[in-house]
Amino acid sequence: MAYSDVWFVYDGDCPICSAAANALEIRKSVGHLHLIDARVETSHPLIQEIKDRQLDLDEGMVLKYAGNYYHGRDALHMMALLGSSRGWFNRANALLFHSRFVASICYPVMRAARNTLLRLKGIKRICNLHIDPGEPIFKAVFGEQWHNLPPVMRTHYEIRPYSNDVVEVEGTLDFVISPLISVVARLTGMSLLANSGTNVPSTVTFRNGSRSEAFYFDRKFVFPDKRIVRFCSRMELIKDNELVEFMRYGIGWSVAYTWDGSKVILQHRGYVWRIFGVVIPIPLSLILGEIHAEERPLSSERFSMRVLSSRGLLGKAFMYAGEFKVTKISCDPS
Repeated sequence: MAYSDVWFVYDGDCPICSAAANALEIRKSVGHLHLIDARVETSHPLIQEIKDRQLDLDEGMVLKYAGNYYHGRDALHMMALLGSSRGWFNRANALLFHSRFVASICYPVMRAARNTLLRLKGIKRICNLHIDPGEPIFKAVFGEQWHNLPPVMRTHYEIRPYSNDVVEVEGTLDFVISPLISVVARLTGMSLLANSGTNVPSTVTFRNGSRSEAFYFDRKFVFPDKRIVRFCSRMELIKDNELVEFMRYGIGWSVAYTWDGSKVILQHRGYVWRIFGVVIPIPLSLILGEIHAEERPLSSERFSMRVLSSRGLLGKAFMYAGEFKVTKISCDPS
């Protein structure tokens, strides 16, 4: 693969992407432009290189030039710098994306249009960063740390993608929720943060869908007044050890998982909002504070967990903590 050439990887099933790729031209002094349709040339070495670098082709095209990789808006910005001035499309591309600032504004709109168009056409995602279907979802998250996890931690993260695996844990939780957060949670359907209580019987079912790579949570809480509260969410791998837990209305918590030798630490990365397939950072941390969470192994079947928010504009918003026991495993161990 010649480093003096330009390699442009795009989604061939997207009419906008295909039209753009076929209209692009680069200056002769740069080299040759090679177009790679990510849906057709799945075995191309560059596709594997892109996966190794955790560049998501569902979030944007990739350009490789002089040994460097440019993704999404950076790819179009670099193409604007390398592009020819021939043709209206190339001139428009240079005008829109020559400036990084303008590119940062225009690109999310283009990506949203692309995602909406693909959904309307019923076209599936490329999923070039897909997880090995024979391995637990979280094995890719923890990486080399996976085999260092105690058995109870591996067990409750054992769910594999594209499977009917189910793991269930039961225990009790103490909830301390600020009155204001409780009101907001009730209005928005965030039932997890709607009630305070002690020794609340809790059941959490971890599962996957046979057509999904996501890690699903189905939580059930029985409060002292016998009221049953359910809260469901799904975690999606973003890159490396970072995931987003998506809840209602596309609101998500971005988090990184690590094992420090004694506990699993969930490191706050911020809040996001997914709209029309585009994930946008939102400044909820200023209001709710940052979330700090951890899970500690207690035995081969039991673990503890604690989740609390730091002080935001609303003060200390919430905290919940307790212990769980693995009570059901319906999946083959890895």
